[in-house]
Parts: sequence; structure tokens; C-alpha cells
Amino acid sequence: MLKKWKNIITALLASVLMSILLTGCGEDNAVKEKFVHIATGGTAGTYYPIGGAIGEILNKNISQMHASIQSTGGSVSNIYLLSEGDVELAIVQNDIAHYAINGTEMFKDANKHKFENLKGIASLYPEACQFVTLADKGINSIADLKGKKVAVGAEGSGAEANARQILESYGITYNDIDAQYLSFAAGAKALKEGSVDVAFLTAGYPTAAVQDIASNHKIKILSLDDEHIKAVSEKYPFYTKTMIPKDTYNGLDEDIQTVSVMAILVCNSDKVDEELGYQITKSIFTNLDTLKTAHSAIANLDAKTATEAMSVDMQKGADKFFKESK
Repeated sequence: MLKKWKNIITALLASVLMSILLTGCGEDNAVKEKFVHIATGGTAGTYYPIGGAIGEILNKNISQMHASIQSTGGSVSNIYLLSEGDVELAIVQNDIAHYAINGTEMFKDANKHKFENLKGIASLYPEACQFVTLADKGINSIADLKGKKVAVGAEGSGAEANARQILESYGITYNDIDAQYLSFAAGAKALKEGSVDVAFLTAGYPTAAVQDIASNHKIKILSLDDEHIKAVSEKYPFYTKTMIPKDTYNGLDEDIQTVSVMAILVCNSDKVDEELGYQITKSIFTNLDTLKTAHSAIANLDAKTATEAMSVDMQKGADKFFKESK
């Protein structure tokens, strides 16, 4: 009987010891694992495939990484998701990030201090501001928009702010046009149906929605002259001069000069420490060939220019990587 109890106690002790060892190992593994959620945009947009490619790169190149992407409403939604700690990384427009940290535009009623954890990883590609019309409308310049029906973007959106600021540089207000607060998808449909004269969007080019219009209509994209590009850029420093090459869209037979905001990859610095930020940035920029297969918009992405047009402070690990790569 005594021998029997000794065997039972020995077995129990062995079981307890094994449980302790397994628990310890589990905790070690949990510490090593990294979970990163990437906020992108709509599934039909540019952010979604680029975010997906970034996620794949991180999973393949960072030990114990579990990166996943999330379809969202875009830049404004992504800023809030970051600030609330729901995601660790996000793609946003640099002007939207600028508004967030300065408490302006759509963030004017928000507590700007809540966005202090918003830090930059890298600038990705320019998103061109495009005033699209049909060639038979006879609209040849921004100045011609007075009195016209213009789809300026959804109310409170980043695109709508871009349209308003560019028009402002020409001395045009919404009192001078018939402003239609339509998303570009709705604006593009309205343009094809003839219920608006111009549809505005901010997006990487070529833009699928513009390609769709150009497949059945002769389009015209309005150019901005140097004087007005200078004016809008001086007042709003997140704008950069951009050229949309001819033949970007079917029937586009001349280069179009406009301005762009920059799509940037940002993080919540409370969730992404210096070491992880360094690993993320290094993984992306040592695998650019893989990333560039995601979308033609990022064909020119390069580590040498990846901090340009950044409208927030750089994340420490990302900053370290770019300084080392110079």
C-alpha cells in the first residue's frame, strides 16, 4: 500500500513539474510572438493590396510575427484606429496625419493630444489630386470651374479638403461652384451619367475608377500651373508637385501637372517599440522587389526618399534604419 501511494505521489509531482515547465515555455513563446494589425482601406483601393504585401513580408522576415490586414474606411478611420490602440500600423495620407496632430480640418473637435503616439515608418508613394472631366465638356482649366457642378469628395473626407484647398489657391470657393459632396465612386458615376461636370479624387495613379471612365469616354484631367502649385504648397506644406505621364489613362495624350499628398506608413508608438520598428522598416526595404509587385503606384519607392513628405515625427526604429542605410 505504501509503495502504491509513493508511486501516486511521484506521478502527481511529475505531472505538476511538467505543467510548470509547459507553462513556462508557453510564456516564453508568448513573449517572442509579435502581433501586428495593419489598417488599410477599401478592398478595391490601393492601400489594401499594398498593406497585404507588407503583411506578407513581415510574416516571412520577422521571427514569430503574426501580421494581418484590416479593410477600413481609409485615412481618417485609420488615424482613430491607431490612436485607440486597435491597430499597430496603418497607411494614411500625410495631410490627414498633419490634420490629426495639429487638430485641424476633420480633427478640429478632437483632442489632438490623443494623436501624440502617431509616428512615421516610411513615405510610400504620391497620391495625385485629379480633377477629371469629359473632353466634350469644354472645361480646360481650374479657372473654368466657376458655375460648374463639381463632385468634390465625401463631406469631411481628405479628398474634399484637398479639393477645397486647391480651389482656394485659384480664388474659387464653394460659393462659386455647385459643390456635390460625393465619394469618387459616386462622382465617377455621376460624371459618366452627365449629372456633374467634374469629379475630383486623390489617389495613386493609374486609378482604377478613372481607367473605367476612360475606357468608354474621352477624358480630360485638369493641370495646375506653377504659380498656383506654389501658392497651395506654401500654405499647405504637405503638397508636392507631381506629373501624371501621358498615356497613364486611355486617350490621355499630354502630361498632367498637379499636386500630390503622400501615402505614408505610420504606427502607434505605444504598440511598436524601437526594435520592432527597426525590424519592420528593414524587412520592407530589403524586400522592395516583392512589395512593388503589389501595385504600380509604389514602383518608385526607395529608401533614399522614404522620409520625404513625412508629416509626423519618425518612429525611432525606422529613423535608425534610414540613418544606417544612407
